[in-house]
Amino acid sequence: MKLDTSHMRYLTTDDFRVLQAVEQGSRSHEVVPTSLIHQLSGMRSQSGTNRAISDLAKLSLISKMRNIKYDGYRLTYNGIDYLALKTMLNRDTVYSVGNTIGVGKESDIYKVSDKNGNPRVMKIHRLGRTSFHSVRNNRDYLKKSNQGANWMHLSRLAANKEYQFMSMLYSKGFKVPEPFDNSRHIVVMELIEGYPMRRLRKHKNIPKLYSDLMRFIVDLANSGLIHCDFNEFNIMIKDEVEDEKDCGFVVIDFPQCISIQHQDADYYFQRDVDCIRRFFKKKLKYEPKPDSSMLDTEGFGDGYKYAYPDFKRDVKRSDNLDELVQASGFSKKHPGDRGLETAVESMRNAVYNSDDDISDNEAEYESEEGDYSEDDEYYDSEFDDEGSEDNSEDAQEEENERIIEALSSGVENLKMDKLGNYILE
Repeated sequence: MKLDTSHMRYLTTDDFRVLQAVEQGSRSHEVVPTSLIHQLSGMRSQSGTNRAISDLAKLSLISKMRNIKYDGYRLTYNGIDYLALKTMLNRDTVYSVGNTIGVGKESDIYKVSDKNGNPRVMKIHRLGRTSFHSVRNNRDYLKKSNQGANWMHLSRLAANKEYQFMSMLYSKGFKVPEPFDNSRHIVVMELIEGYPMRRLRKHKNIPKLYSDLMRFIVDLANSGLIHCDFNEFNIMIKDEVEDEKDCGFVVIDFPQCISIQHQDADYYFQRDVDCIRRFFKKKLKYEPKPDSSMLDTEGFGDGYKYAYPDFKRDVKRSDNLDELVQASGFSKKHPGDRGLETAVESMRNAVYNSDDDISDNEAEYESEEGDYSEDDEYYDSEFDDEGSEDNSEDAQEEENERIIEALSSGVENLKMDKLGNYILE
C-alpha cells in the first residue's frame, strides 16, 4: 500500500473536518451513515458535507460500501494516513515526506524531515496486510464482518504501543532510536545511519559485539521486557562509532515486546538468544564455548564464564517497565489490549528454529539488494507489491484520476450530481 501525499495540499479545512468525522464515526459503525458524518463534522449545510464526501471518495480517502441498506462510507488506510500526517504537520514533527526506505510485513518505512530539514524515519503500521496473502490461513482471530476496521484499529494500537516502548527504553538509556511523535498508526523516530546486521560479514571486535547484544537481551529482561523478535533484521549496525565504549548498534521494532511474567517468557527469551547465536555461528564463524575457569559473568562469550544467557540463571528483575507500559503478559494488563495481543501473537510465532530458515530469508533479501538505493539500507523489504485490482476497480481508478486531474488543473464548469459527485462530460 503506497503512501501518496500529492493531493494533501488540495484538501480544505472542511475536507479534513469531514474526514475526521468519518474516523470518529468508525468507532461505533463499520460503515458510517452519511447523516452521522454530517452531524459529527459540524458542517452547516448538507450540500457542503456531500461535496467534501465526494472529494474524499475520489481521492480514495474514504470508500462507499455497496449492498448495504443505507448510504454510508468507511475510512480507508489512505484516509487515516492523511489524518495522521496532518496531525504531525501541525505539531511540526513532520514537514516533508521523502522516499520509501523499506516495506515490511507489517509496516511501511519512509524517510521524512522536520521543518528544519533534520532527517527522520516514519514508520506506518499496516497490521494485517500479510494475513490476506501468505499467511491468511494462520490468522483467523478477527471476525470477517469487521476485518478492515479491526486491522486499522489494531495498527493504531501497535503504533502507540511501540511508541510507548521506545520512549520508555530511550529514557532508560537503552540503544533504541529516539522517538519523536506518534499519531494514530504512525511513529516518527530517529534516523540511524547504518545498515541491518544481516549484512554484516566482518567487524573489528566480533566478541564484544556478541557480548553486548546478549547483554542487551538480559538488561531488557531485567527491566521486565522481552523483545520477542531480536534478530539480525531488527538490529542496526552504525556506520560510524565516535565513542569506543559505544556498542555500535541500535535495536528497532518493538510492538511485539512481552513481560517477563508472560507464560511463555522463557521460550521467547531463549529464542531471542538463539537467533543471535545462530547468526554469529553461520555468518561470522563465531561460536563461543562456556569456560568454567573464568569468573566474569557480566558478559557472554570469549573471556566470560557463560557462552550465552539463560532466563532462569541470568534474569534478575531490577525495574518494572513491563508494568509501566502494560506489556503483554503483565498480570494487570488492560483488557482493551486483548485484540492487539491476539494480532501480534502470530508475529512472535515466526519460525527461527533452523539454519534453513535463516538461509531462505537471506536468499530472499540478497536477491533484492540490487534494487536498493543508499537510503534503502536502513530497512529491508520483506513484502512484495500487492496484487493488481480487478477490472472494475481499475476502471473506477481511471475515472477518479481524470476527475482529480481536472480538479488540479482548474477545469471550468465541472458539474456535480445531486449527491455531490463530479461528472466528466
